Amino acid sequence: MSTVPFDERVAAELLRYARMVVARGYVHNSLGNIAIRVACPGFEHGVAYTKHAEISLEEMTIDNVVVTDIPTPTLLHGTVTTSVGHNLNREILRLRPDIHAVIHAHHDETIALFAAGAKALRVLSLEFPYVMAKPPHVLPSHLDVENDVAPIRDFIAHTNALVMENHGVTTLGRTISEAYHRLNTLTSEVRRNILVRQLAAVEGVEPHYLAQDAVEWMYGHAESVIYPSRDTTRRPAGGDRRA
Repeated sequence: MSTVPFDERVAAELLRYARMVVARGYVHNSLGNIAIRVACPGFEHGVAYTKHAEISLEEMTIDNVVVTDIPTPTLLHGTVTTSVGHNLNREILRLRPDIHAVIHAHHDETIALFAAGAKALRVLSLEFPYVMAKPPHVLPSHLDVENDVAPIRDFIAHTNALVMENHGVTTLGRTISEAYHRLNTLTSEVRRNILVRQLAAVEGVEPHYLAQDAVEWMYGHAESVIYPSRDTTRRPAGGDRRA
């Protein structure tokens, strides 16, 4: 069934990034997903390309790509419904018109770090705030924002990554490339946090985290460092400041 044109180029891009996510070891089963927003006439929020339920990103082919509405779970292309996790993807896309791609993965070290008692992801590297552009938001384990997406409206504008205790991570991007870079950056910072805790315990010293004011400054200047071609603050006064 298809009620909208199916763009095989978008589906192929989804498959390409699915392979990258798998190669990083982020996928263990049929859970975890990617969603890409595409503009479509008659759909205010566009439509979302994603995989359907019951198959993993590792196993999927172009035949497993479906298209859904964004405010509703209505299937616009395909016959097999999506998993419950797509509720969160759709709500993020609905609330964040600047975001066009979402990746969700059940990352082992992130689950382990927060299960071991971490309450926040402390920043160790200079790259983290520049790539993420906003601080990650940590959700306690009792909140299931896939079944009930309502709570995200209170904070989703202020983050580009959700960390769900005992569950996994979701990263947001203006493109699928940006969402993927943020996923890799977040998971790398998690591994650094685990390693620095281990090494500091062995040496009997306190870990050296970046100062919070410096981190906030880097979040605020992320665009000019990572994507200088998009940064309007560097343009001459009186010049064309359109993106």
